Amino acid sequence: MASDAQVHIVPYDPNWPIRFEAERQVLLSSIGPWLVGGAVEHIGSTAVPGLDAKPVIDIMAGVESLDAARPALTVLERHQYCYAPYRTEVMHWFCKPSPAQRTHHLHLVPIGNPLWIERLAFRDYLRAHPDVADEYAALKRRLAETHRFDREAYTNAKAPFVQRVLAQQIQSR
Repeated sequence: MASDAQVHIVPYDPNWPIRFEAERQVLLSSIGPWLVGGAVEHIGSTAVPGLDAKPVIDIMAGVESLDAARPALTVLERHQYCYAPYRTEVMHWFCKPSPAQRTHHLHLVPIGNPLWIERLAFRDYLRAHPDVADEYAALKRRLAETHRFDREAYTNAKAPFVQRVLAQQIQSR
């Protein structure tokens, strides 16, 4: 979509964890009643020290169910989160402050479901294996050039790598 932000990869910024923590506090104070045990996780490439990434803080917040979390959508609007009906069968997805100018992505995900488990496993594997994180960074830079104007194609093109890493993570247990 023409109003969507382009895919742009930048070098790791040590301020990303600080920005996550600030936003985590906003989420805990605003949608805390819908969070299971205060589960708010920094996910995605900005959560992996040293990894090049889109400069967008990815956050996953654990909820009991998508239906139970529906009232949080209105509360999040007051904090500049724009709801988008993306993968609605597994999450409520938001960007902040707009699709064209993104600083944060928020994923409300039922805690313990496969998406929750896979996202944390992928992040943790990249944190523990810098060589794999470097391989991922190179792939992301190539894909960002190829799919600069198509975020969905960029994401889909990363899927085989992500699945391979998740399979390695399962084997290494």
